[in-house]
Amino acid sequence: MQTGYSIGLIETSSLAKGVEASDAMVKEAGVDLVAGKVIARGKYTILIRGPVGEVESAMRAGLRIAEKTLIHKFIIRNVHEQVMATLETRVGVEKLEAFGMIETKDAIAAIHAADEAAKAAKVHLIETKAVLPGGKGYVSMSGEVGAVRTAVAAGIQVVPEGQLVSYIVIPQADPQLLQTVGK
Repeated sequence: MQTGYSIGLIETSSLAKGVEASDAMVKEAGVDLVAGKVIARGKYTILIRGPVGEVESAMRAGLRIAEKTLIHKFIIRNVHEQVMATLETRVGVEKLEAFGMIETKDAIAAIHAADEAAKAAKVHLIETKAVLPGGKGYVSMSGEVGAVRTAVAAGIQVVPEGQLVSYIVIPQADPQLLQTVGK
C-alpha cells in the first residue's frame, strides 16, 4: 500500500552543510522535516516528506547547499507505507517464513531498497535501519520464498554501484532466528 506522499533524502559528508541544507529545504517548500541526523563517520542525513512537487523543490534547495559534500540523494514518489512504519522501528512477525536482508554501505540507500522491495512483492518489512555504526543501513523482510526473492532482487537493483555490502534470502528460516531478527 502506498502512502500518497513523497519523501526526499539527502546524505552529506558535512554536519554543518547538512544542517544548513535542512534549513534551506524547509524554507523553500511546504515539506515536513521528518529527520535530520548525525550518523557515523561525521555524516548527516536529511529526510523530508510532502507532495511530490514540494519535495522536488525542497530537494533542489538542499542540493544547492550540499554541493561537494553530497554523498547520496533520491526522491521516492508515493512511498510504500511499510517503509515509513519500519523506519528505525522493528515491526515484528509472529512466524518467520523466508527471511531476506539487504545491507548497504551508506545509510539512506537502505530506505530506497526497502521501498522497491515492498512495492515489488507481498512481503512484510520487519525493519528499515538507516543509522548503524560505520554509516551502514539495512532492510529486513519476511514472507513466502518467491516473494522474498523477488523483493530482495528489486531492492538491490536501486542500490548505487559500490554501495551494496551484502544481501541474503534464507528460504526456511529456523524458528530460533525469530528472536533475533523478527520480534
